[in-house]
Amino acid sequence: MKKMLPWLVSLLLAITLIVLVGIYSWSTLFGGDSGAKNAQAEAQDSVKNVKAEQISGDEMIKVTSELNDIKTNISDTNYIVIFGFSFQLDSEAAKKEFDKVKDPLVKPIVNRILWDVTPEQLQGGSKGKDTLLATLLNEINPVLTKGKVTKIGITNFLMQQL
Repeated sequence: MKKMLPWLVSLLLAITLIVLVGIYSWSTLFGGDSGAKNAQAEAQDSVKNVKAEQISGDEMIKVTSELNDIKTNISDTNYIVIFGFSFQLDSEAAKKEFDKVKDPLVKPIVNRILWDVTPEQLQGGSKGKDTLLATLLNEINPVLTKGKVTKIGITNFLMQQL
């Protein structure tokens, strides 16, 4: 019996790990909300403490940064998109930080998200574009340390089939 004890413990440990991995996989694949609803909920949570205030044009310029001429393929490689975005931040310090990390950190995030977008999401109404903006907000805010992006707008959009 003493010789079988290590084998029994190993077997029980292996079965326990297999069950835990199975439960995690099951809940990840079949549980929870859809990605679009989840992205919108995360976007709302990330800016829930930000108060909507009327600001003047001069103040808006101080906290707004632009990222223009993003040219990339989307998930269907037969399509190419050109985007321009405006990012409104919650403070001037956040804007200064955003301008410093715009090219090395923010632009790759935008490209990575656009690579997952389908042409159907971008055609037609604003629902697909709103989901894109919510996803961008969720991915960019964790990169910033001195503030948050409060609003993202599309300033330029062109989608062309190759």
